Amino acid sequence: MTESVTEFEGPKRLLVADDEHLVAMGMKNNLEELGYEVIGPAGDGQAAITLCETLKPDMALLDIQMPGLDGLAAAEKIYQEMQIPVVIFSAYSDQEYVDSSNDAGVFGYILKPVTRDQLRVGIEVAWGRYLDSADQIEEISGLKERLEQRKIIEQAKWILVKRKSVEEPEAMKMLQKQARNNRRSLIDVARAVVESDSLLSE
Repeated sequence: MTESVTEFEGPKRLLVADDEHLVAMGMKNNLEELGYEVIGPAGDGQAAITLCETLKPDMALLDIQMPGLDGLAAAEKIYQEMQIPVVIFSAYSDQEYVDSSNDAGVFGYILKPVTRDQLRVGIEVAWGRYLDSADQIEEISGLKERLEQRKIIEQAKWILVKRKSVEEPEAMKMLQKQARNNRRSLIDVARAVVESDSLLSE
């Protein structure tokens, strides 16, 4: 069974990316002292993406201003494609950067110079926001799936109403009986009815 995101107590493995080597090593040391396993540091956005793809950290901490692909562009790709949450740390507090971070799906923004306490608190808050977001996505996804299944069952029911010349409640009972007799789920039986109807109508 795969471990869902909400079963994590907190992030364990963090990626650090900053083109200033001394800053990156300072971050790495602070994070290790806080008990995290640190991946990197990566020197630019593309290197951060590559490390995320290969080593799958729980969270990525990226500087904004990096050569080549900047931290915000990397953050968007890392979160959208790999669902790895990102915290930005930057010397820039301009509203433009903050707004761009929100648009990129960033879960935290810490201003440099970053202290160990700021890191600890910033990571905890960002992880909490990420878990809330993941729960909402899961909830929406589950709701969509249930609506889709309901639609297929309704479709199958009306196919039986027409094909067997029965009333709607009777058609539903037929679907349920078929599911029980064949030890299949109602949605599986409904899909089979819909698929066979589309084959017959071709």
